[in-house]
Amino acid sequence: MKVLWILAHPEPRSLNGALRDEGLHTLKELGHEVRESDLYAMRWNPVVDAADFGHDPARRLVVGAASERAHAQGRLSDDIAAEQDKLAWADTLVVQFPLWWFGMPAILKGWFDRVLVQGFAFGLTGERGQVRRYGDGGLAGKRALVITTAGARRSGLGPRGVHGDLEDVLFPLLHGTLWYTGVAVVPPLLIPSADRHTPAGHPAVLAELRERLRDLPTTPAIGYRHEHGGDYGTDLVLAPHLAPGRHGLDVHRTDRGGPPTSPSR
Repeated sequence: MKVLWILAHPEPRSLNGALRDEGLHTLKELGHEVRESDLYAMRWNPVVDAADFGHDPARRLVVGAASERAHAQGRLSDDIAAEQDKLAWADTLVVQFPLWWFGMPAILKGWFDRVLVQGFAFGLTGERGQVRRYGDGGLAGKRALVITTAGARRSGLGPRGVHGDLEDVLFPLLHGTLWYTGVAVVPPLLIPSADRHTPAGHPAVLAELRERLRDLPTTPAIGYRHEHGGDYGTDLVLAPHLAPGRHGLDVHRTDRGGPPTSPSR
């Protein structure tokens, strides 16, 4: 595999730092190629603005159109272009962050905002003129593993946990960002009770990480439905014969709400 490891944590001596270090070591030991984006160490700018696109600040900025033009004309800022080069190189992404207020840290959200521009990761059309998204898109063919630490106990982020099921909590990232742009996502790795971890407890957590990384090439992806696989109507609503009478995020998974679909390009 060619792995891009994206880390969003401010402290390299933290549990997240230990996970990153062990993860990179394990991947290299297994013979995989690895590149890294350590966003805090890079002092990554998370804020989208006109300078990203070489846009005249005196003119009204329409982000989608400006980003698409800049990408097509090779005028994106150097930091964005460098991250896009890493993405183009990689066939696998590891996205690692602490779960803060039920989402990713702002610096990581800003990485997605600035790097996955229109014309690069989305806003593309297929051979028949259909919009390429949800299982298709500029990042189609890549896979991703999300690793997140949380202060909550594992049970609290389970199917009946007070915080909500982890895959539901991460749905905006797993489905709305990664799957939307074509990336197949494997089940996320949760490291619970992270604020109560001490270095003495790291070996068990690191062993769990190593196992997930060893299995990553063959781990089945979450069975999200393809938009153009026949499961959705022109109104983008799931067909009534699939998961009848059910609502919620699970209906968008073939492994929980009906037969699998395949992309139509």
